[in-house]
Amino acid sequence: MNDKRFFDTNTVVYLYSQDEPDKQSIAKNLFKNNQPIISTQVLGEFSNVLRRKFQQEYTDIAVAITQVTAIVSQVATITNDNIISALNLADKYHYSFYDSLIIAVALAENCTILYSEDLQHGQLIESTLTIQNPFLVDEDKKQA
Repeated sequence: MNDKRFFDTNTVVYLYSQDEPDKQSIAKNLFKNNQPIISTQVLGEFSNVLRRKFQQEYTDIAVAITQVTAIVSQVATITNDNIISALNLADKYHYSFYDSLIIAVALAENCTILYSEDLQHGQLIESTLTIQNPFLVDEDKKQA
């Protein structure tokens, strides 16, 4: 696979969520079969979800952060240029600032695929980045 793939926060959260085993399995396969790129924003949001939704202790969250950073190929740091780009993308595509910041970093890292459950599946951003929801269930498979 030559495509660089950026992973939104929700894909990381599903690695640790016991509530939805199908999505957890999909997330684990995505991480295993790709060279995931995430950002410091994803790590921050992931930490927040583990604390607020799963009521994990900070020491456990630190362990989870260490585990995640060990399985990704890159953790991109947010830059001033990313923030300016995110503002322009938010204006153009009408996503929230924070969703646009995810998109901006994915673009800056030359990713061609952004895995996200929260953004518009199939949308092409700036003619280079395609948003894919890996958790969509194929209707044909459901009926089989």
